[in-house]
Amino acid sequence: MGPDSAVTENDKPRFDALSLDPKICSALEALGFEHPTPIQAAAIPAVMEGVDVIGRARTGSGKTAAFGLPLLHRLRDGGSHVRALLLAPTRELAIQVTNALRTYAKNLPVQIVTIYGGAPYGPQLSALRRGVPIVVGTPGRVIDHLTRGSLDLSKLETLVLDEADEMLRMGFLEDVERILDATPEKRQVVLFSATMPPPIRSIAVKRLNEPREIQVESKALTVDHIIQRWVSVPQRFKPDALLRVLAAKGGSALVFARTRAGCAELADGLVRHGLAADALHGDLSQQARERVLGRLRSKQLRVVVATDVAARGLDVDHLALVVNLDLPSDPEQYVHRIGRTGRAGREGSAVSFVTPREEGRLRRLERTLRIRIDQLDVPTDAIIAERALDALKADLEALGEDDRRGVEAVVDSMLEGKDARDVALAAVALLARQRGLDPAKTPSDQAPHWVRRRPPGRTGPAGARPPRQPSSGEWTTLFMPVGKVRGIRPGDVVGAIANELNVPSSEIGRISILDNKSFIEVSAGVAAKMTENHPELEIRGNSVPISVARPRAQPGSRRPRSFDRSPPRGGPAGARKGPRPQKRWSRNKK
Repeated sequence: MGPDSAVTENDKPRFDALSLDPKICSALEALGFEHPTPIQAAAIPAVMEGVDVIGRARTGSGKTAAFGLPLLHRLRDGGSHVRALLLAPTRELAIQVTNALRTYAKNLPVQIVTIYGGAPYGPQLSALRRGVPIVVGTPGRVIDHLTRGSLDLSKLETLVLDEADEMLRMGFLEDVERILDATPEKRQVVLFSATMPPPIRSIAVKRLNEPREIQVESKALTVDHIIQRWVSVPQRFKPDALLRVLAAKGGSALVFARTRAGCAELADGLVRHGLAADALHGDLSQQARERVLGRLRSKQLRVVVATDVAARGLDVDHLALVVNLDLPSDPEQYVHRIGRTGRAGREGSAVSFVTPREEGRLRRLERTLRIRIDQLDVPTDAIIAERALDALKADLEALGEDDRRGVEAVVDSMLEGKDARDVALAAVALLARQRGLDPAKTPSDQAPHWVRRRPPGRTGPAGARPPRQPSSGEWTTLFMPVGKVRGIRPGDVVGAIANELNVPSSEIGRISILDNKSFIEVSAGVAAKMTENHPELEIRGNSVPISVARPRAQPGSRRPRSFDRSPPRGGPAGARKGPRPQKRWSRNKK
């Protein structure tokens, strides 16, 4: 099996020059599609010929149309039995493929049904009994229907395996083999995969008949079209780093989290910071997952925090940024994650958070992909403020005549006897305050205190740094008789001190939350002010007594995990768990 000759950017035939049915070309024209992508230009003629095909191209390159358009052309007369089966690794991808095919086939008498887990069997069984020529499904549900006898593949003409490498990673290899056994010997197999691991290559060798291999890029793991960066972040400060990256970069973002629980917690934290965010993970019902995707596509959400399984097949054109909260475990997973941005020729960016221990894995990833991922400095308050002011300016400049309609009389009355510049200054200042900006204040251009530094000549571990000192005086440790059992989080403590005493983050140090007690380091001046004038802190509507900790009661040198002790305050990881305590917290109550 040798790859066909590569298709260059200059080889750009029109869709109507590929011998596709005119009704399909009409649907494409209505969508604004004139020229096929390289993988489409190479794969469409091969699939139309009826030969077995292996397509290798990066995610987001237009693979769905590459196999979908010629498939619709061959089945354009419809039928009452299953003529084509398209396998996808996840229900999201199956739905995405179905929607695309229905759009392309809107002028054809071709019925399509999607079968996937999490959806009721009734509508699927009814559609299969009526007879449909094209079935799109996930391996597990396809196996279920084969076992029930409700899916007959005896007359199948074409089997499409979409994102075969992901089906392997998700453990569907045996299901795919079983489905292949249920198909006729003489049928066309079209296999699309961004990578070609040995098990997938083995299926291709055993199951495909002299396949024509099409690869339009020099290497399967192509990610050169995406701007990639990495940020050095200690594990406990990832929520703060995420807030800073999102504040410094505009547009919609997809954040990958490792676990379902972490996914939901992080999304809740972003919402508390005023971001339109939601979670996408396997615990959600299919209806809930589709609702989240719909809100993202309609730009009602700015951030979606997702697990790998839930985000597989997610196709949103306007995603500007992908954030890997944890570095992926293998290169293929990394490629598929960042491939959610920069789709269909658009510009995209990806940022990976890397702990000090993971830097070796990052270097191995670079060597495997043969790329260099540059380090990104953690955005400072000054950079974030500059980005926010630029966004404000862009929004004002983008206002058209229709947006300004209805306020002419108000402006005219304000301009009577006043300078137009003064009115404009007042309007912009008011808008800035509404967005939480203070243009008169000079934000700090210093990196957060947790950013790793390597002093000149230091021979110790990379990133080791001396203990941070307050801007004035020494640290004093305060004691609170409540802790994790009461749901206390570092963000609650920071918010209470900052809001009641107007204390900058530079005066707040280490926060140690234990089960039934907490210790907070503050500067000596702040400690005196608190103990004299504010012996109690208001945390979540409850008064909590606070006092100077006795030396023997201070915590050990090992620092428990904490989050978000520098602006922006709070943090996703500071989410409260469990019901809100109703009783007053005091020393005498457990």
